[in-house]
Order: sequence, then C-alpha cells, then structure tokens
Amino acid sequence: MLVLLPLCKLRITVTLGVSDVLRYNPKMEFEIIGNIRHPETFARGSGIRELPRLRKIHGLGLWRKRKGFATVRLQDGTLREAEVHWYEASGIGKREFKIKRYIDTQP
Repeated sequence: MLVLLPLCKLRITVTLGVSDVLRYNPKMEFEIIGNIRHPETFARGSGIRELPRLRKIHGLGLWRKRKGFATVRLQDGTLREAEVHWYEASGIGKREFKIKRYIDTQP
C-alpha cells in the first residue's frame, strides 16, 4: 500500500498492515521512497525524553522511538540512503520522521 500525502511529499510503503496516515511535519524536507528496511525499536515509554511533548501533541499511547534505513529523496531531487528515526504509537501511527545520518558515500 502506498500512502501519499500532498503537503509534505512523504511516500512510504506500509508493509506491516499499519494503515496510518502520516501527519504533516513542517521540519520534514524529504520523502521516503519504498520500504523502511531493518526497523527496530531502541526506546519506549519513559525511556523517551520527548514523551510529555508527544503525548501533548499527538495523544496518549504506548510510544516507541524507532529507527531504520531507507532511500530518501531530498528537496533538490537527489536520492540518498539514510538512517531515519521516528516515533510510533499503536492506535496513533508513525510521527516526526527525521534523517539521522546518510549512509552512502555521496557528499
């Protein structure tokens, strides 16, 4: 399933049966092309420093901080391989994607 959002240019293929519509994030200046590979949870619940803010903005839920690898298209049109991080909660969905680092050799 391909989810297209008009304002933030985010495209992501949902593979785990999650049909969440990803909300617009004005800081996000890239789009995810294809699947997020090797997703893993590295913090959850009280281990997330931003938990009060997440609950205030997006609502209560079992929040997890996750990471994975994806091909991203930047605003200038270049394609890069990147490690992406995001927050996710059941019943709420994936929120606040960000590029943590590039893993390809381009400048």
